[in-house]
Amino acid sequence: MRVSRKFQKLFSVDAIESLWEHVCRWTHPVSSRRILATLDRSQLARLREDYPHRPNARRINAYEDAAYWIDINVERTQDLWLDRSPPVRILDLGCGAGYFLYVCRFFGHEGLGLDTDEEPIFRGITELLNVRRVVSRIHPQVPLAELEEKFDLVTAHRVCFHRVARAANEEWIEWAPADWRFFIEDVRARFLKPGGRLLLDFNPRPDSSSFFTSELLACFLAQGARIFRVKK
Repeated sequence: MRVSRKFQKLFSVDAIESLWEHVCRWTHPVSSRRILATLDRSQLARLREDYPHRPNARRINAYEDAAYWIDINVERTQDLWLDRSPPVRILDLGCGAGYFLYVCRFFGHEGLGLDTDEEPIFRGITELLNVRRVVSRIHPQVPLAELEEKFDLVTAHRVCFHRVARAANEEWIEWAPADWRFFIEDVRARFLKPGGRLLLDFNPRPDSSSFFTSELLACFLAQGARIFRVKK
């Protein structure tokens, strides 16, 4: 299992790993333009007209900006060596607009996304990209939706499903270590093939502090996690 995060302080091991990732990308270049050329940019542009932002809705990054998201997800696939590995099956939790799975398919992999259906533009883009998606919400201490298949790789980028809003005052309650243990054990038992990997990429907290408290760090390490810093 691989877990990503941003350290407030850059340790030497992170510098070495970061350098190694850059070297691997330099020695195995991928043309984002070739992937971008497979998309109908005019249809993407029309999606903003078809799915305008709702009043008072959460302002998401411009997901119709395919060039930006293709670049980000090319880098993600390279960091996971998916641009130069045999075909694998991927489950992407919180798949959003589906760009990560679209890029993975360009490299010969099969993918399935899982996300809520609260952002209409995500629905439009995943349909345009022909990305398979299961509509479901991830709850603490509740098994994930039954998918009836297993995967070589389970990913979740910019994880936010662990934050539960209080209806009364809109404050966020984050999952406790017990919730994370339940989630990891559920993924491991029901969705990962033998030797499969789980990658979780966490945002910093709203105050820019690290996701990992001492309790959460101990919890993830006890599950066999390797902690890496995150770049984007």
